[in-house]
Formats: sequence, structure tokens, C-alpha cells
Amino acid sequence: MSYAPSPTSTPGNRSVQEQRERWDRKRIRAARELVQTERSYCDQLDLVTTYFVEILKAKGTLRQDIRESIFSSIKSIHLVNQSLLTSLEQGRLGVGFEQFCPHLQHYATYADNFHTANKVLLVQMKKNKAFRRFKKLQESRAEFRHLKLEDLLPLPLRRVQQYKHFLRDLTENTHPDHPEFQQLSRAVRAVSEVAQRVQDNARSHDNHLQLRRVQKLLKGRKTKVLPAPGRWYIREGWLKLVPLKGADAKPKMFFLFSDILLQTKPCSPMHPTSGDKFSCQHVYPLRDCTVDKVFGHTKSRGGLISLTFPKAKLLLMSSDQEDISDWFQSLSLAVGRLTSKSTVVNRRDELCRRPLRSAAESPSAGPSPAPENHQPGRKRLMTTTEAGAGGQATATGPPETEETEGSTSKRMKLAVAPGSQQSSGLSCTIL
Repeated sequence: MSYAPSPTSTPGNRSVQEQRERWDRKRIRAARELVQTERSYCDQLDLVTTYFVEILKAKGTLRQDIRESIFSSIKSIHLVNQSLLTSLEQGRLGVGFEQFCPHLQHYATYADNFHTANKVLLVQMKKNKAFRRFKKLQESRAEFRHLKLEDLLPLPLRRVQQYKHFLRDLTENTHPDHPEFQQLSRAVRAVSEVAQRVQDNARSHDNHLQLRRVQKLLKGRKTKVLPAPGRWYIREGWLKLVPLKGADAKPKMFFLFSDILLQTKPCSPMHPTSGDKFSCQHVYPLRDCTVDKVFGHTKSRGGLISLTFPKAKLLLMSSDQEDISDWFQSLSLAVGRLTSKSTVVNRRDELCRRPLRSAAESPSAGPSPAPENHQPGRKRLMTTTEAGAGGQATATGPPETEETEGSTSKRMKLAVAPGSQQSSGLSCTIL
């Protein structure tokens, strides 16, 4: 018995079918890994809620405000993820995440409070002896598998990032005609927003720690790195400051931020309290700075960059080619960002500013300007003479060769005071 080839078995159809089979295999593999990691995640959340949150609430070892500061919304997160795990185990991925995404606010709240939770936990570990003993006892249980509370608290933040990658893999390997495609696509967008919020909070906290570290390195309290809203730490390092009058180049420690550049020098090592600190010499705002690379464009040894400020100019040199290139790039980017921000602000101000009306357009203006055929060399002279009732003023006098400031101001006063002009009955004669 022979079989005729089916019309659907063309090479093009086979390639499409093979592609869909590959998508299905990747989707199944991603779904299986998602379910396995979700089980482990829920078990770890259960450790925190059962052995810490519930027992601490029952025993009263911590006050309610302190307990909420440390654990925040982790109990609500645990309840939401248990429902998600049930849907995932049943193979309802789209429905599970569609019901899960409206509760992502618990993750956002937990992310915003996370660094405060760490501070409160450290304070309680130092000052609360009963809590310190309780924590050590709970962590010694076999269920914890040598994990500490500090290892379990960051899990929700990491899980959000994992959700983002899992959902992207599932969406990319799901056909657009699949009934779960739209549900997964919406879940990707919702989870990505929360994941970005988590990253921004972590980046902001790291930047705050860097600013505090630099502030502690500076001697005295005159130079304030904190508080400074919108200031970001970029880098620091040693560079040689080349004097403009030919003296020897001296090494200085520079701290670069998003809006300023600090030039410092090391304090004397013999100082009893500031031997490991730096003394600030200058604070240079970057808003009106110009950055140029004098040399170091090629693979030569070292380089020199020029910084021009409104009231100062710096020549910074390094013998490390890569280091000076990194400094040039960092400075250029920082100045470029400030310049772009100020340009946008100026443009908005110009759009909001009302144009000034000229004297000719003003309704209070005096006589209209001279006709277009008026000769530029001809002068308009106005000489007023008092007349009786119904009298007229005549313009007489020799033509002036040069207008003085006094005559100009008088004409301007006449233009802005139409009432006096009407009362005196002025008239002008063009000579």
C-alpha cells in the first residue's frame, strides 16, 4: 500500500511546524522551572511567617510597630503567592498571573520599606537581648537549613526579577493566537514596572551609602555632600593637577558627582583624628563646565584633560591611559546631562514668557511712526507754544543735526501720556 504525500507536508509547512514545536518545548521547560522555583519560594516564605511573624506576635517579644517595620507586607505576599502556586500547578499560567498582578502592590510596599527594615533589624539585634536569643533559636531549626533571617528577607525582591525573566520566556515562546498570550503579555508589563521600582530603590540606597562614605572621608563640616537631592556619586580617584604657571604637578584626590567636582588633598598622617581623611580645597559646579581632552587620543602613555569653569581652569593629568579616558568620559556625560536639563528648562521658560509689546503696538502710544518714504536724514521737531481757547501749536525752529538724550526722553513722555497731549492740542509738522 502506498500513501500519496499530503498537501500539508510541504517544506514550508514543516519548518513552521518545527518552529512551533520548539516554542512548545521551551514553554514547557520554562513553565516547569517556574513551578519548581515557586514551590521553594513559598516554603521559604512560610518559614518567615510561621516561625517569626506569627510567634513574635503571639509572644509579644517585639512591639507591633517594630514587627511591622521589619516584616512589612511579607505575610500578604505569602498568601498571594500560595494562590499563584495553586494556579501554576494546575497549568493555568495566564489565569494565575492575571489574578496575581493586581496584588503586586504588596511587593512595591515591601521594596520601599526594605532598607528601613534592615536598619530596624540591626537595632533590635543590638539592643533587644530577648529578640536576639529568639532569632538564634529559630534559625537553628532543621527547616531553615542554615539560613538566617537576613537571607530570607530579600527573597521577595529577588523573586520579582525572576518573574520578569520567566514571563518573558513564556511570552516569547507562546503563539499570539494562544488564549494565554494576552494575559502573559499584560503580566510582563505589570511585573516589569515593579521590578524597575525595586532596582531604582536599590540604586538609590547604594548611592546614599556612597554619599555618606564620602562625607565621612572629608575633614570638618564645611563641605556638605549630604543632604543634596538629586546628587549621584559617580567616581573618585587620584589625578595630577598641572599648575598653569609651570610648577610641578601635584597629586590630588577628586570626587566626581552628578553636579559637582571636589578637589581634595590628604590630611597629615600625624593628625590624631583626621589622619585618614581628606581636606576639601575646591568645589567646582559642573553646570557651566567645558571638558576637553588635550592629549591622550592615541595609545600614548597617559593623557591630559582640560576643565574650564567660569572662574577657574583645571588641567588634570594621569599616566594611565585607560584611567584618564574613563575620567574624560565620566566628566563629559555628567556635564552633558546637566546641560540638557538646563536647556529644557530654558526652552520652557521662553515658551511661557509673554512677548514685550513695542511702543508702536501699545494702545497708549502717541503718534504713529513716520511713513515708509520718510527720509532717514530728516528730523521731526516738535515745539509747543501755548495758545488761547481754540488755539493751535506750531512746530518751529531750525533742524537739529543730533538728537540728545533729553529730547528723546521728552518724546517718550509725550508718547505715554495721551491725556496731556489731548489737553494741549499738540500738532506736529514734518520739516
